[in-house]
Amino acid sequence: METYSQIDYNRIAQAIAYLKVNFKQQPSLDDVAEHVNLSPFHFQRIFKEWAGVTPKKFLQYLSIEYAKSILKDNQVTLFDAAYETGLSGTSRLHDLFINIEGMTPGEFKNGGEQLTINYSYAESPFGSLIVASTGKGVCYMAFADDQHEALEALKNTFPNAQYHQLLDMIQQNALYIFTQDWSRINEIKLHLKGTAFQLKVWETLLKVPIGGLSTYATIAASINNPKASRAVGSAVGDNPVAFLIPCHRVIKSTGEFGQYHWGSSRKTAIIGWEAAKTTLGKI
Repeated sequence: METYSQIDYNRIAQAIAYLKVNFKQQPSLDDVAEHVNLSPFHFQRIFKEWAGVTPKKFLQYLSIEYAKSILKDNQVTLFDAAYETGLSGTSRLHDLFINIEGMTPGEFKNGGEQLTINYSYAESPFGSLIVASTGKGVCYMAFADDQHEALEALKNTFPNAQYHQLLDMIQQNALYIFTQDWSRINEIKLHLKGTAFQLKVWETLLKVPIGGLSTYATIAASINNPKASRAVGSAVGDNPVAFLIPCHRVIKSTGEFGQYHWGSSRKTAIIGWEAAKTTLGKI
């Protein structure tokens, strides 16, 4: 049975998808509320609670044409453009340090045979999550629309590990990122299974600030391999830690948001949420 939080998220995700398709028509509050079968008053209230801004204001952050013009004409991220025009607030994520440690060759090759992995389920503004950790850090985090399928995906990543359903402090510390309780966040450590190239791409993604966007070509250039856009795209798609490693901030060079491992509507929602929070100085 869905919780009220999940129902609200599904409605907001549906509204975001509708706005993404119809942004050129600048749909009214009544139009969007009707699309998600809510009264305008109720829709406005839950949308503002969830996103921190009104639907009308949120629509501004989803303008793909704006993203196209910024990226194409100025060759800068949306974050840089917003900052230059005085729109950006101070991001606490600049103060957040996430450290990636790659697994040893043995851990990588034997499917986690020597690893003990704790896992748990949690709620986020963008739906349910599964988060897993070893003794060294978070090794996996994914949006879990189906808990059974999410657990199987985790076990396929580390087929030989020992599993315990347990929320530990490593996971809890990482999950504080969604509650914005920054005073309780220590250094977030990640313990990841990946090739040297993948780890380099994931580390580069951590440099894309909240409220900012980058492209596959920009990421490739950042790792001194400008011809590797396709390989970068594959590494981005293989990101094992949703949100903490912000693969959702990578879009096409045309300005289109593109696909996302956990759903394009969710990607659009996260980008809009981060832009709204950053502009308002709430993070």
